[in-house]
Amino acid sequence: MTGHPGARDGSPGTSGTLPGDDARHPAKTGKDHALSDTDTEWVDELVRSWTEVYKKAATTLALLRIIRDRGPLPASAIAPLFTEATGWSITERGLYRTLRRLAETGALRIEKVDVARTGAKRQDFELTAIGAAYLEGIEAQLL
Repeated sequence: MTGHPGARDGSPGTSGTLPGDDARHPAKTGKDHALSDTDTEWVDELVRSWTEVYKKAATTLALLRIIRDRGPLPASAIAPLFTEATGWSITERGLYRTLRRLAETGALRIEKVDVARTGAKRQDFELTAIGAAYLEGIEAQLL
């Protein structure tokens, strides 16, 4: 991440203050000031960075909620619900990896279900009692 002119991270161009430290900052003065192009770019970078770091944890939360509310479900039904709930896309590989990880922890149960007319088996994912308690614990700690 590149430094912002007001960042305290020692990056080039820093002044040792944050935008909120400026006496002209809207939060301090009550005035409504538009962001400069530089500040807008900086905010965009902060949001991208935060999203990248927390997306994995948020993915787990979203998947557990979807399965709690709609399960048991096959992965093919979970993917579009995930995108609808979060606005994020998820790869098939990423979805299966996360679902398997949650099953390995005991949060999800995988049931093999016969697919009509094909004889093939599909995997349906269902929240377990451990998964429900895990989700409750996560939700209790959120704002």
